[in-house]
Amino acid sequence: MLAEHFAERPAGSGKHQEEEGGAMEATGEISPSQRIDARIEELGDWRGETLARLRALIKQVIPDVVEEWKWRGVPVWYHGGMLFTGETYKNAVKMTFAKGAALEDPAGLFNSSLEGNTRRAIDFHEGEAIDEEALKALILGAVALNVQKKPRDA
Repeated sequence: MLAEHFAERPAGSGKHQEEEGGAMEATGEISPSQRIDARIEELGDWRGETLARLRALIKQVIPDVVEEWKWRGVPVWYHGGMLFTGETYKNAVKMTFAKGAALEDPAGLFNSSLEGNTRRAIDFHEGEAIDEEALKALILGAVALNVQKKPRDA
């Protein structure tokens, strides 16, 4: 189902399209993707490498993901609504899933923000391996939640 969804959508489609592409480039403003590139370079350590790896996995799973830059420096990824944020701290890179509480996590990747009813997060620390297959499954699950058709009111 999700593979068909991606095949049907042109790259960059969605309600955040203007912010991602042409309008910003035409005015000379820095795009959200360029801001994320700059943040990764600015970090220059394991946190930048981790954020870059997470971003690459997201783009691998969701080729037409829309990147934004919000809240004074937080990368945010959208597809049919907000999916996740990529926050960087001194001792962790946090990937927060906007609807994480509704996702199955059989590999037990969620290790942060466990007390809430909506979000869940994964804190990645220096030297820790990323379970890429389990993370890809969570990413696909997040997309599935966002693209589910809501029943129409009768």
